[in-house]
Amino acid sequence: MKMWLLFSLLVIISFKTCLSEFTWHRRYGHGVSEEDKGFGPIFEEQPINTIYPEESPEGKVSLNCRARASPFPVYKWRMNNGDIDLTSDRYSMVGGNLVINNPDKQKDAGIYYCLASNNYGMVRSTEATLSFGYDLSYRWLLNEFPVFITMDKRRFVSQTNGNLYIANVEASDKGNYSCFVSSPSITKSVFSKFIPLIPLPERTTKPYPADIVVQFKDVYALMGQNVTLECFALGNPVPDIRWRKVLEPMPSTAEISTSGAVLKIFNIQLEDEGIYECEAENNRGKDKHQARIYVQAFPEWVEHINDTEVDIGSDLYWPCVATGKPIPTIRWLKNGYSYHRGELRLYDVTFENAGMYQCIAENTHGAIYANAELKILALAPTFEMNPMKKKILAAKGGRVIIECKPKAAPKPTFLWSKGTERLVNSSRILIWEDGSLEINNITRSDGGVYTCFVENNKGKANSTGTLVITDPTRIILAPINADITVGENATMQCAASFDPALDLTFVWSFNGYVIDFNKENIHYQRNFMLDSNGELLIRNAQLKHAGRYTCTAQTIVDNSSASADLVVRGPPGPPGGLRIEDIRATSVALTWSRGSDNHSPISKYTIQTKTILSDDWKDAKTDPPIIEGNMEAARAVDLIPWMEYEFRVVATNTLGIGEPSIPSNKIKTDGAAPNVAPSDVGGGGGSNRELTITWAPLSREYHYGNNFGYIVAFKPFDGEEWKKVTVTNPDTGRYVHKDETMRPSTAFQVKVKAFNNKGDGPYSLTAVIHSAQDAPSEAPTAVGVKVLSSSEISVHWEHVVEKIVESYQIRYWASHDKEAAAHRVQVASQEYSARLENLLPDTQYFVEVRACNSAGCGPPSDMIETFTKKAPPSQPPRIISSVRSGSRYIITWDHVVALSNESTVTGYKVLYRPDGQHDGKLYSTHKHSIEVPIPRDGEYVVEVRAHSDGGDGVVSQVKISGASILSPCLLGFLLPALGILVYLEF
Repeated sequence: MKMWLLFSLLVIISFKTCLSEFTWHRRYGHGVSEEDKGFGPIFEEQPINTIYPEESPEGKVSLNCRARASPFPVYKWRMNNGDIDLTSDRYSMVGGNLVINNPDKQKDAGIYYCLASNNYGMVRSTEATLSFGYDLSYRWLLNEFPVFITMDKRRFVSQTNGNLYIANVEASDKGNYSCFVSSPSITKSVFSKFIPLIPLPERTTKPYPADIVVQFKDVYALMGQNVTLECFALGNPVPDIRWRKVLEPMPSTAEISTSGAVLKIFNIQLEDEGIYECEAENNRGKDKHQARIYVQAFPEWVEHINDTEVDIGSDLYWPCVATGKPIPTIRWLKNGYSYHRGELRLYDVTFENAGMYQCIAENTHGAIYANAELKILALAPTFEMNPMKKKILAAKGGRVIIECKPKAAPKPTFLWSKGTERLVNSSRILIWEDGSLEINNITRSDGGVYTCFVENNKGKANSTGTLVITDPTRIILAPINADITVGENATMQCAASFDPALDLTFVWSFNGYVIDFNKENIHYQRNFMLDSNGELLIRNAQLKHAGRYTCTAQTIVDNSSASADLVVRGPPGPPGGLRIEDIRATSVALTWSRGSDNHSPISKYTIQTKTILSDDWKDAKTDPPIIEGNMEAARAVDLIPWMEYEFRVVATNTLGIGEPSIPSNKIKTDGAAPNVAPSDVGGGGGSNRELTITWAPLSREYHYGNNFGYIVAFKPFDGEEWKKVTVTNPDTGRYVHKDETMRPSTAFQVKVKAFNNKGDGPYSLTAVIHSAQDAPSEAPTAVGVKVLSSSEISVHWEHVVEKIVESYQIRYWASHDKEAAAHRVQVASQEYSARLENLLPDTQYFVEVRACNSAGCGPPSDMIETFTKKAPPSQPPRIISSVRSGSRYIITWDHVVALSNESTVTGYKVLYRPDGQHDGKLYSTHKHSIEVPIPRDGEYVVEVRAHSDGGDGVVSQVKISGASILSPCLLGFLLPALGILVYLEF
């Protein structure tokens, strides 16, 4: 719950306060010398509004304040305009930050600000409100924690009042409900007592129109905030909810929740203000609700003050302008104290005017602060930091300005001389107010030594420079206009004369912007082979390259320019001003304005459309079919009703197809009754006493309107009257009719049609299906079991006589398991046996068999009890030798002894296979050795495993090849002597 605290501020102005302010001005007012490097406080971090959770485990709250200054600043804090006693244990300072220990709502809620000061002045931070409360989030539990209600089109939890709304109560909603409230600011949550909900059968099926019960109110929002509107309606069927901004497009940052009940506008702007409407509709009726969003704005700077230095005795106008809604007022602080309201102008400034100033713009939503230091300058003229240039170049016939900018306060007087001749204003010579000397129509005789003399009440100074006259720069070969087609090349020539003592460069610009040849070298190239020539080559010209090209020949002294126009002919530009009007179910009217023809007449226009069905733009059918180039209106026809469309227009001329217009805003065509019938109508089967009807649902493009659904009609094959039911889910393709009086395998005629809020569509072709048959009534007989190994058994049975059997189900479970956990295996009706795998060894199992069809399974057979065999041997045979004897290898291994819980070894299986392959020749033997042929090519693997009634044991293997190898026994004698490492794989 957000808690808002309103505080009244009482300002007492007394003689003491006035005297204190006077003392501040005396303390901080001073002039600035050239060596003065200090500065007043500049905030880098200021306190912000803070909500402290009343039950927060932290036990403290911090308000931040940090400023940079030279010398380092001193900090003070005030609350509700009263000084805070920082010697109290309840407060502490970390740098400039104020830390409040064990915050108390009664003592600490209020408005805070900090003061930062040094000997240059004092500044006051923005005000920050400390309040106490929570941000709350609401959810609902069903029956137990943590089973939370999932919000959808039918169920909604309001975050405004916490209530749970169910649009249309169903039998599945039965249960006990509890409101769960949590706060993200603290790890605490609470929930209400459980409330029982018992749906009434007669109420859950009765249709009724949409009724909006969650209504948003008028909202006042600040620009940049996020705004949430809630709207939810009851109704049966569940209503659809739509949002719009009345008479205006929805904001681009608006998002609607999946259920449609919540509209969020992110980063709201002034232009988003207006009336918003929520409409809820089902096939029984509609309901609407409207309210207004008022958007206002926190103050924002248009122009604010910055640190400023002014000469003593001068005037200062310090502009400080802000915008906001309502329009902010302006007030000023000097060294932390009230100083002025409105526009600030200072006349004949003195050292008393120096200090730290703050301009505050404020309206009903808050205030913003701009801080600046005002320094008053007083010093004799000096050219030390900015002397005149020793050598100034100027072109004959041109113009030159020689700057004279000494550091001086107050502003000095200026005198100029050339050699010993004093200069005065004339038709060619002008001494500017800032001291600069301007000479026009320069001649050779203007060359020479020039001196600027300056003086104020603090002293005098002068500085000297030499003016050198050069030959002017002139374009002698100018570019000429060119006319080309897209993809062709063009050349712009340019050559110039200039002073040989200077360097000449050429600069090309296009429509006023300098061409960057490094970034745009694909289309623009320079010819550097010709001296004093700046020729430009435009390669593979595109429409964007049409315009004015300017060649500028320049030296460090002067420049000369010449221009020419390039015309590039190509396909038309994009049409503009596209508007959609007269929206109907299958057509709309479009108007547009003619775009650029790019110097080739437009021959025709094409209208293109895009829908949610595809990301591609497609040509639309139009009226007239061919839209000639002199037309600016046409009609798109054969559109899909109730479909969201975007449109664009493309122009064509003899040079190609142009760029498309900017796409129109999305529009939705009017609805119409469906004209397509569902296909693939059929069904049958299902559980006992059921009639299952199926069809292929119509895709979205054939819905043609809101509240889309299906009407399913069916009757006994020889019946007269059709029974009809309504299916409101547009995505379903199945309906199951239950009737305890329905006879099994009864023939029915069925048909399906679509409907929406505009009417019904045509029925599909009539199909003949049959109701579900009865489940089998006989149990399989002569059921038997054969144990195959420790993990497999085979089950066999005799078929039942009934012809309605579609499959057989084998159920089996271990004796230590419950029958409810039985495993099931389903086989086709023609099978007489089934193999059960992955069983546990040496375990008792129970097995039964049932006959089944689509209506279910019949009674079980007699239950059979069986035991799986013990597990196969877990130890692999240890291969002790692999000896070559003539054309064969003799492989020998140790006998495997089974453990007490394992099956007795009855023999051995040997697989002889090429290395890298899985298949080979399988041998069986009761001996402990076997002979295999020597491989002809590559290596072979010999795998040996023990065999028992419980299955095959673990494998050992050895690799052999056609090359001579030694037996493991012989190797045992030779290896120590040879120092050789040999691997046998087991």
